[in-house]
Amino acid sequence: MKKEIQLTIDGNTIQVPEGTTILKAAESIGIKIPTICYHDYCTANALCRICVVEIEGSRTLIPSCVAKVSSDMQVKTKSERVIKSRKTILEMLVSSIDLSESPEILNMIDEYEANPSRFPDAERREHAVIDDNPMFIRDYEKCILCWRCVQVCAEDAQYTFAINFSGRGYETQINTFYEKPLPETSCVFCGQCIGVCPTGALKPKREWLLQDGYQPEEIMLLTRTQRKKKTKSSARPSSGGSHE
Repeated sequence: MKKEIQLTIDGNTIQVPEGTTILKAAESIGIKIPTICYHDYCTANALCRICVVEIEGSRTLIPSCVAKVSSDMQVKTKSERVIKSRKTILEMLVSSIDLSESPEILNMIDEYEANPSRFPDAERREHAVIDDNPMFIRDYEKCILCWRCVQVCAEDAQYTFAINFSGRGYETQINTFYEKPLPETSCVFCGQCIGVCPTGALKPKREWLLQDGYQPEEIMLLTRTQRKKKTKSSARPSSGGSHE
């Protein structure tokens, strides 16, 4: 039996088991703290910082998805400082990322009255869509680097380790190891990365083709042809020589 911890969230005194995150403690009394990178079935990494809260006595705002409750903690989830931080994060995201297929984030932008034009000189992320397999596409212009896909491909679910980060600083993006095409990696095309992606950066190939105006019959032909090419390529015997 875990020890019960008493704390106060937005004026509500509650008790929760020791080890509970502030996010889950707030959720237990109906207080919803916004999240972007967090997913119930993925390891929390506190990357997006949209879930920050103000804790009495703390110099900085604290990410509630990873911070654990402590005895007599005083938490504010909607203070002026918290609201300003979330609003700024959303404004930075929308200034450089294509969020057109991110309804939850777009709703947050409306809720926090974030100004999409606040950073007019921000450099937009520009990447060509990567279409290297018959199952799904990668559109990194929509990627917010939430790490969900990396986690679910690794220890959180699949243990395939087909994808990770590449690049540094502004050039950081999700990629395959050694930037290889997906069919040449350990990817098994399980689709779990697509399931946890919040922005449409990873999308089923057929859905993408439908949105691009292709008819179902054309899509069947295109994906079937690509599968055949992949099968022939993987079945081709090695020559034992060097590759160009």
